[in-house]
Amino acid sequence: MFASRRATGIALILLSAFAFGLMPIFGSWAYRSGADTQGILLLRFGVAALVMLAIMLWRRGSWPRGSTLLGLAGMGLAYAAQAYCYFSALHYASAALAALLLYLYPVVVTLIAAVFLRERLRKRALFALALACGGLVLTIGNGLAGRLPGILFGLSTAFIYSGYILVGSRLTPRAGALPAASVVMVSAALALSSSTLFATPHWPQGMNGWLAMAGIALVSTVIAIFAFLAGLDRLRAAEASTISTLEPAVSVVLAASLLGEPMGAQQWLGGAAILAAALLIALTPPQPVPE
Repeated sequence: MFASRRATGIALILLSAFAFGLMPIFGSWAYRSGADTQGILLLRFGVAALVMLAIMLWRRGSWPRGSTLLGLAGMGLAYAAQAYCYFSALHYASAALAALLLYLYPVVVTLIAAVFLRERLRKRALFALALACGGLVLTIGNGLAGRLPGILFGLSTAFIYSGYILVGSRLTPRAGALPAASVVMVSAALALSSSTLFATPHWPQGMNGWLAMAGIALVSTVIAIFAFLAGLDRLRAAEASTISTLEPAVSVVLAASLLGEPMGAQQWLGGAAILAAALLIALTPPQPVPE
């Protein structure tokens, strides 16, 4: 029973990684259509929030209450801040450096979970984490250029997302994946809507731009966040974050096939290392997730 639940958790995190991995592709198409960062983030979380509200009404879902609701709302604010920091990092640093700094979060999550949540660090898990980090460096490549603000924004992204994952690992089992994801997306949408008080967003132009935005909102937000939280409900935080390092490998492969960006032997080797790390986590004998 537990092994089946764990296998489902791994499958959900892999689905989430694939959906998140599509984000740079959709984002590239949205930028080409004339949208800016503010417009993309507003549409991303605004549409996602409406979809989740509709699903909750249709399924007559029960909304979290009390401290759980406040915690999930805080996760939504953190997610909006993480998205803002990531896109801000791109203004001061290369995409490769910004991505590399973001994907420090599996290391941060693993260490914090071990120190504060008392999750035991098994040798196989540590080896998988090291393998995933090494594969990540190879996959992103060597375009590591940027100024200090870009580095600081990138590091902030990693630490904020680490907190999001660790808090989510505790709150999602209490609320359920669907209510938790709904509160996160609605809170993020409300937080980002305040940005219109200071600047006017630029929306996509043309059908292709709006289709790209639909992909960002529905695939890379609704499906990605729900699948991640549902998987997090079934796995340890360190395991989920390590498997999710598959995201940049997905992005690189799709960028090569859909955007025509070059992909050399180094990227293929890095992708294989990340896949091996995910497989190693999947084959690790399961242990019950602590309450």
